[in-house]
Amino acid sequence: MSEDRPNPDELLASLEAEAERARRGRLRIFFGASPGVGKTFAMLSAARHLQAQGVDVIVGVVETHGRDETARLLQGLEMLPRRNIDYRGHALAEFDLDAALARRPDLVLVDELAHTNAPGSRHPKRWQDVQELLDAGIDVFSTVNVQHLDSISDVVGGITGIRVFETVPDHVFDSADEIVLVDLTPDELLTRMREGKVYLPQQAERAIQNFFRKGNLLALRELALRRTADRVDEEVRDYRRERAVSRVWKTGDALLVCIGADGVGERLIRTTARMAAELEANWHAIYVETPTLQRLAPSERDRILKVLNQAESLGARVAVLAGEDAAVAAAQYARQENIGRIVVGRRSQHRGLWRAGFGERLADKAPEIDLLQLGRETRRDGTERKAPLVTRRVASPEQVRRYALTTAVVVFVTALATPLRDVLDLANIVMLFLLAVLFAGVRLGRGPAALAALLSVACFDFFFVPPRLSFAVSDVQYLLTFGVLLATGLISGQLAAGLRFQANVAESREARSRALYEMARELTAALSAEQITEIAKRYLERASEGEVALLLPDKDERIRLDAEALARGLDDGVAQWALDHGEEAGLGTNTLPANRALYVPLRAPMRVRGVMAVRPREAGWNLSPEQRQLVVTSAALIAIAIERIHYIDVAQQALVHMESERMRNSLLAALSHDLRTPLTALVGLSDTLALNPPEDAAERASIERAIRERAHRTSTLVENLLDMAKLQAGGVRLRKQWQPITEVIASALDSRAEMLRGHTVRIAVPEDFPFVEIDAVLMERVFTNLFENAAKYTPHGSEITVSAALSDDVAIGRTVELCVADNGPGIPVGREAWLFEKFTRGSEESAVSGVGLGLAIVRAIVDAHGGKVHAENRPQGGACFTVTLPAGTPPDLTEIPHA
Repeated sequence: MSEDRPNPDELLASLEAEAERARRGRLRIFFGASPGVGKTFAMLSAARHLQAQGVDVIVGVVETHGRDETARLLQGLEMLPRRNIDYRGHALAEFDLDAALARRPDLVLVDELAHTNAPGSRHPKRWQDVQELLDAGIDVFSTVNVQHLDSISDVVGGITGIRVFETVPDHVFDSADEIVLVDLTPDELLTRMREGKVYLPQQAERAIQNFFRKGNLLALRELALRRTADRVDEEVRDYRRERAVSRVWKTGDALLVCIGADGVGERLIRTTARMAAELEANWHAIYVETPTLQRLAPSERDRILKVLNQAESLGARVAVLAGEDAAVAAAQYARQENIGRIVVGRRSQHRGLWRAGFGERLADKAPEIDLLQLGRETRRDGTERKAPLVTRRVASPEQVRRYALTTAVVVFVTALATPLRDVLDLANIVMLFLLAVLFAGVRLGRGPAALAALLSVACFDFFFVPPRLSFAVSDVQYLLTFGVLLATGLISGQLAAGLRFQANVAESREARSRALYEMARELTAALSAEQITEIAKRYLERASEGEVALLLPDKDERIRLDAEALARGLDDGVAQWALDHGEEAGLGTNTLPANRALYVPLRAPMRVRGVMAVRPREAGWNLSPEQRQLVVTSAALIAIAIERIHYIDVAQQALVHMESERMRNSLLAALSHDLRTPLTALVGLSDTLALNPPEDAAERASIERAIRERAHRTSTLVENLLDMAKLQAGGVRLRKQWQPITEVIASALDSRAEMLRGHTVRIAVPEDFPFVEIDAVLMERVFTNLFENAAKYTPHGSEITVSAALSDDVAIGRTVELCVADNGPGIPVGREAWLFEKFTRGSEESAVSGVGLGLAIVRAIVDAHGGKVHAENRPQGGACFTVTLPAGTPPDLTEIPHA
């Protein structure tokens, strides 16, 4: 029998379940993390959508909680009257189950599934009412919060401190046909709370301080997402059973592998990578640097770094931690990242018999986490293959100086206490030596502290304990003093050194975080590649203790180094390889490691944008894990900044190109229509005069007027194009003088008298209207274009009114308002501001000639005068174009002498 053939029993059970589901109604639950996320709103929106499709929907019970947007969704939905139940003299309105069953709609909306019904109802719980509706074949929409699920109500109570007693059995939730997760971030929910969209302001403030704390909301949201994910897993399993899918769909927890200094890290990461691939799980690799591991030789640190790089190349998320105890640090990381399985190497039987191994300590620190110990490699003869011993680096001059200073401090305390040995008790002298041990632990480290403890015991015995100048002890009780002094010195020194180590770790982390933050902040404001290069060099050269260079490719995607870069020892071939492959190369890597610089690709979201080269200042220098992590993180930030300015340039170029194309097309359209048409007419009329001169004087005069009108139209078009070009280029200088506005208006009317024939023009300017400081020629052009615009877009017989008034403007003070109004068809709605753009006309398709520059010129001239112009439709019909100019202080005409 084929493995893909469905099991008969399972197939029969599936068919029976499908038949049962067909008889019953379908239950859709809108599920959320807390009140206010929008479950009822989503339920009503879905119901209205179904109603629009012809589904018979009624509202059984919906609680709006006073939310206006929710109440508006109830409009148009049939509301089922509630049933009043008398309880201790109070009328309680409850869902009328019998009325819903009698009405028998396709869908009933029943809000708050966990609600407890009033005493005297048929069922004590609302979810039982819903079950009866479903048994009757009626579909139901309902809502549930995560805290109302019975199985996790106690968990929610532990988180929020509030125990919920209205719950829904998990089998009701699990048996729902559909679960719709309605999610909202805590910040958005708190904003809705403060705006009064969830509760009244007084209630909202109390709720935010109690249940709706951000930590509570985050935890509830995680529970809701996990519960929904569990439901999805169940649906996947049901689907596999129904479709008889034999192939396993694996979903596993994340894995964590701990890399140490025992030389078996490569085997650990390879094995973990295979396990992660089999489980289709994410995996992490960490290295915990303890005070002991800080003293590793550079070769050992480089080997660990290579292992971490290999883990990253295999898909792991790599982290370098620091702590006193590697087991504690690993357990904390696992808890923070929610990792349920940790992979470690098995402890060697030949080492550390006096202390529990890393695996045992980790199991003790994290008993709830699964621990996988991998076996150690063995030879063919069955003996254990030992890992290479971890070598210690030769003491540096700094270490020698610390130990010498420790010895000097103990000698100094001995010399200081010697004159006081007859004055002070030996117990007080011991305190002086303890002070020396504490000083060594705090200022010099763990090793000097241990040395100080040993030297202190020796000096105290030799110089102060009878018989003096001898290591012999006359009183046995001094042996206890020696032991206590030594133990106290070692313990206090270790504690002080541990605090010093933690302080150094915190200081280093803070410095790296501050450097990354400051660099990221400056990179967000950088607008050129030169600025990015300068910012990267300033921060990274200090952090990496080396020279940093950004190598960006040219248009051909080739990296070409200048003479300065070549002189500094950079190699364009290695940089090109890192760019092409998107991988690190050079110093400390597996690719061209003999090179003296490390080449890190600048990987942006879209592609590799360049290479960052980090070159040591001293021979034998290697990046520490922390420095390498900082360099890699910085490279990512730099790559994103470079990609950002690249796309800014692309967007600007595209915008300029689109604008140029639009103006080019508009100009060509204008020239092809509005310039060619009058020119063709001029040629035809002139040919008529030349070839067939009319004998009738009236006919000849008509042709001459037509020629003059076409020529004038062509001249106006060319003038508009030239004026717009001059105004945009800033080639027009204003020559302001105090002018009577009536003269400017009259001059504009005279120039457009021919076009305005058939229109009634009314001037409504007071006789005593003050002078205005304007460029009369340009302002005449403003009125000319406004009159021409009114003549074009209003029918014959329309009235055009020109008015002037004084008003006050908040931005520019006292102003002059000049209005040109008509009673024509008005302006299309929504195009009032767009009319003043270049090559824009009142209608997309119009038989009226013009290229759409007249109003653009008006706005340019008015802007040059420091004013504003806008258009609007008049309530009584027609359009009004208003020009607002600064009024200024007109001169006193009575003081001007008459000629």
